[in-house]
Amino acid sequence: MKSRLAVRMQVLSFAVLAAAMPVGGQERAIEFPDVDGYRTFSVDLHTHSVFSDGMVWPIIRMQESERDGLTLMAVTEHLEYQPRREDIPHPDRNRSYIVASEYVAETGSDVIVVNGAEITRSMPPGHVNAVFITDANPLLLGEDPARLRPSTPEEQGASERQGRQAIEEANRQNGFVFWNHPNWPRQRPDGVARLTDMHRSLIADGLLHGIEVANGDFYSAESLQIALDNDLAILGVSDIHGLIDWDYMPHAGGHRTVTLVFAEERSAESIKEALHANRTVAWLGNWLIGREDALMPLLEASLQLTKVERSAGDELIDIRLSNMSDAAFDLRVTSGHRFNGPPSTMRVEPHSDIDLAISGESRASFEMAFEVLNAITAPETHPTLTLAVEVPSQ
Repeated sequence: MKSRLAVRMQVLSFAVLAAAMPVGGQERAIEFPDVDGYRTFSVDLHTHSVFSDGMVWPIIRMQESERDGLTLMAVTEHLEYQPRREDIPHPDRNRSYIVASEYVAETGSDVIVVNGAEITRSMPPGHVNAVFITDANPLLLGEDPARLRPSTPEEQGASERQGRQAIEEANRQNGFVFWNHPNWPRQRPDGVARLTDMHRSLIADGLLHGIEVANGDFYSAESLQIALDNDLAILGVSDIHGLIDWDYMPHAGGHRTVTLVFAEERSAESIKEALHANRTVAWLGNWLIGREDALMPLLEASLQLTKVERSAGDELIDIRLSNMSDAAFDLRVTSGHRFNGPPSTMRVEPHSDIDLAISGESRASFEMAFEVLNAITAPETHPTLTLAVEVPSQ
């Protein structure tokens, strides 16, 4: 029989779980609609566990990813920075990935887990992630702390040479390589991302493929501009060290920062192809950040007219705008239309509808245009979504 304390603890656990459930029964799993020709997948390409400086076992990372509905998670432990080596010695830098892979094999988890590593160097190149690699060990070129914080020109030169060698090795393994948190204040005290000569060389040689525009709860407009100017994939990552539930509070409606990837099929190879093709949008908080050619199809699939009719006995046109996504869309009408009700700026909540009555419009066919204020296609630039309205005859 259970003790009274055990029963009380079980009741308390149920109460905590109930309090943590999303309001209204909304699922925690990240959901965005597919776009024309591609499926939409949520991926996290930057995670940590106790095998570097994270706080949890890799299996917890996998279980969090399952709850968040991720399609793919990359294991990216620091190569050179190993603060827990006395407690968890592991000469094999693939060990975290092996543990996560064994979990998938044992449980049948549908989360795709891929091997990766964080090349941890001073600036330049700073911190760089390599994902979809086959073996992290050849990327580890010395663990001398001086390589992390070089104090002489000679040490800095050695760190840069080893950093480039590690990046070259990741490319030999057909990895996808990207620049982590380029605006990190510990390496950029003013918080402004800038290219160095080394980064320009890596880009010119085709060795650097993406850049984190959103990391955790930080967004960098300068990183976005670097991506646009240099044909790099726009990425959003959690860079999670603690618990997703504590850092992002999904029980209260939050979500981890992720990259939405538009790929042909649910596979590691297809997702990697999409990353190299820049078919990505970063999702940070309620912000969607991406190139216009990647972001607009997502907006068009997410916001749809599901009802159009003319009110009987008057000239009002009733429309219903439906949101098929997890984002709440903030819209400002730019086509000059007025409504018999809400103002020209409105919000369409996730997976919900908003009914509008258009006034002063006599045409049976016209276009409505909305500036999407929570979407970004370039620094300080919001896209415009145009919806074709066809009013059926009465």
